[in-house]
Amino acid sequence: MAKIAIVTDSTSYIPNDLQKKYDIHVAPALVIWSGDEMRDGVDIQPTEFYTRLESAKEMPTTSQPSPAELKNIYSGLAAEGYEILSIHVSHKLSGTIASAEQAQSMVPEAKIEIVDSLSASMGLGWPVIAAARASEMGASLAECKAIAERARDHTGVLLTVDTLEFLHRGGRIGGAQKFIGTALNFKPVLEVRDGRVEPLERVRTRGKALARLLELLEENIAGRSPVYLAALHANAADVAKDLLDQAAARINPIESVLSDVSPAVGTHTGPGTVGLAFMAGFE
Repeated sequence: MAKIAIVTDSTSYIPNDLQKKYDIHVAPALVIWSGDEMRDGVDIQPTEFYTRLESAKEMPTTSQPSPAELKNIYSGLAAEGYEILSIHVSHKLSGTIASAEQAQSMVPEAKIEIVDSLSASMGLGWPVIAAARASEMGASLAECKAIAERARDHTGVLLTVDTLEFLHRGGRIGGAQKFIGTALNFKPVLEVRDGRVEPLERVRTRGKALARLLELLEENIAGRSPVYLAALHANAADVAKDLLDQAAARINPIESVLSDVSPAVGTHTGPGTVGLAFMAGFE
């Protein structure tokens, strides 16, 4: 039976121990800042990125991994005898799926399947991990793809940002555009829905926004089990860890992790972003 390799992109920011354990291959997105082109998670790390972002006069931009970058990953894995499952950030948030499709056409000798996660961060990461675990257990490429697609349908991401400025400027704001101009002195609560960042509601304080995330998490899970849970943060580890502890006490996940929001995602959400990404009812 063919060996199956799992490829994703750096927006997933799967914790390093899980990435290494399951030999998940990561194509870095690009952060472009003051003329410098940096690979997300390779040339620039989250703490450095958010510290710089808080006082920057010139804002960074981002770009998806290039087809050439993905081609190199695919061709290297194919040469080692692997079939490849490539799972990526929502095509409504990034051009990474298009890059993967171009790279696929450039490596005709490889057997490659591509899955659009319709999510980002650990909303992408959980399906990637599910597929990687299936691969480790000997699942075929078709089986791993089906597992990733089924896992995708059991995931969700809830988040709150300090300001909508970064989402607005990066064009990733989706329906939350309607909060612009009315969000002063409010903290927006958002979700990734149908591949986009969409608004849920506004609350007056950070504390109330975090409390609302916990309530919404319970509503979304609605008693389903098992639950896999990640708390996400952009330079707000203490807040995210406390949120993860509170969430775990409420829903009893079988696995929970703390994950940075990658620089490529944080460019669009801004410092202080905190969220919860879950996979519920998937076995």
